[in-house]
Amino acid sequence: MSPKDIRMPEPFRLAFASTELAVRAALNELTTALFVEGHDDSVRSTVEIVLGEVLNNIVEHAYGTDRQGEIELCCESGQNALWVTVCDRGAPMPGLRLPSGRPVELDGVREDLPEGGFGWFLVHSLAENLDYCRAAGRNRLSFAVPYGHGPDPDRRDPVQD
Repeated sequence: MSPKDIRMPEPFRLAFASTELAVRAALNELTTALFVEGHDDSVRSTVEIVLGEVLNNIVEHAYGTDRQGEIELCCESGQNALWVTVCDRGAPMPGLRLPSGRPVELDGVREDLPEGGFGWFLVHSLAENLDYCRAAGRNRLSFAVPYGHGPDPDRRDPVQD
């Protein structure tokens, strides 16, 4: 069966609390559903890596340690890619836009290296058609994971634009 023949019968939808354990359970439930539907290891692992970063950022930054909320996840098979949308009512992205995803400079003394900054580079590298918007107090992030062996090598890198 080719990836184009694989179709989730209906979009996979899940709502869960913004906690680390709930994120782990949601990722497990989604990757299991993708396995059952016949998606290959490459697609499943790419979705898990990208979503893990996105969902952990929502828990840590959008809601933070002092409040919790709900996260909604929708995953749908398209003709050439798996499409994912994540929504939450946490704090907006700084500047109301996605982080650039530029690689962190690793030159210098180890103690001076930043704690974070690697995740969005990974997200930009593995996902396509990244889109973020904030409306009516709600964050919405969507992206595609192409079928096959990762992103199209001929696509333009948004970090370089």
